[in-house]
Amino acid sequence: MWYSGYVDASIWYLVIATLAMTHLTLLGVTLYLHRHCAHRALELHGALKHFFRFWLWLTTGMITREWVAIHRKHHATCESIDDPHSPRHKGLARVLWRGAELYRDEAKNPDTLRVYGKHCPDDWVERHVYSRYPNGGVAVMALVDVVLFGAIGLTVWAVQMIWVAFWAAGVVNGLGHAIGYRNFESPDASTNLLPWGLLVVGEELHNNHHTYPNSAKLSVRAWEFDPGWAWIRLFRFLGLARVVRVAPVAYRVPGKRRLDAETSMAIFNDRFQVMAQYRRRVILPLAVQESIRAEASVRRLIRRAKRLLVRESSRLDTRQQETVRLILSASPVLRCVYERRLTLQATLARAQGPDTSSAIARWIGESETSQIRLLADFAALLRTYSLRCA
Repeated sequence: MWYSGYVDASIWYLVIATLAMTHLTLLGVTLYLHRHCAHRALELHGALKHFFRFWLWLTTGMITREWVAIHRKHHATCESIDDPHSPRHKGLARVLWRGAELYRDEAKNPDTLRVYGKHCPDDWVERHVYSRYPNGGVAVMALVDVVLFGAIGLTVWAVQMIWVAFWAAGVVNGLGHAIGYRNFESPDASTNLLPWGLLVVGEELHNNHHTYPNSAKLSVRAWEFDPGWAWIRLFRFLGLARVVRVAPVAYRVPGKRRLDAETSMAIFNDRFQVMAQYRRRVILPLAVQESIRAEASVRRLIRRAKRLLVRESSRLDTRQQETVRLILSASPVLRCVYERRLTLQATLARAQGPDTSSAIARWIGESETSQIRLLADFAALLRTYSLRCA
């Protein structure tokens, strides 16, 4: 019968088919729109690019140039009033539940498309089909779902339509700037979300991405899982993809003591990991030690607010800044390592050059002579950095 569709599918078949199709849609978003078009971290075979463009036209109606331009603007203006979907300025609830509307609103801004929408597909099919009839694809998809699955195909189609709008435009752009954990203290509020990897194909590792936006691989820690990277490795094996860039890998040579240009370059290339290591190896352990030694009132203050010492200073509000000031005034040790952190961060924020190399060497030398053992040990660790394996 017409209402049962060409495929007389069970409920579990429908669930699996829907998840497979939505997974394919998000794969198109993360591999084609995001990692390939927006950041050029990945090169895809022409056939694969055309397939993803066609599938995204069917399942989202998104225009490549609009999506890419809005995403690039998000990175360029992150957390500012000009950010197209910042929870800080738009409100978390609005981004979470109406993220797709924010995309559509920003797509109407010609300046956004002109400034950030460069180097996107502009061939005949893009101009005369995808961009000209953005709703044509979703209408075709609705027809296909009804023909295949019957009346319930409209439910399958509805899930397809809201999937990217909720998970990518809502959850990643909303919760990915509000809750979760941070591997790196980037200036923005980006976070990593777990355990949504299988649903959003690795895009939940948002803090990693904002730290290394031009990396084709979004995971950085051993226990993090980026399904998109697994697909990239498969496509690369099949000759359908080429990785252009990933996050830099720094090597350490045990026993290395000489501070040369290679050491400086390795530290600079790995600067985000260096600052994350400083947080884990120096500040947080010392905060624990100082809280044990301190009097009761200071002990409670340090234990409650120690993570403010490793937060990006631009992200501290007035009250938090006062809390940090109280902690540092009560502990000369924490004040020393906190100031050392700010100095190292400022040094690594400058463009790589001779002055940066000498500043890194000076920071290491001064830290090694410190009476604070964890700080001296960390400085000695930096001496072992190298661009190549031993």
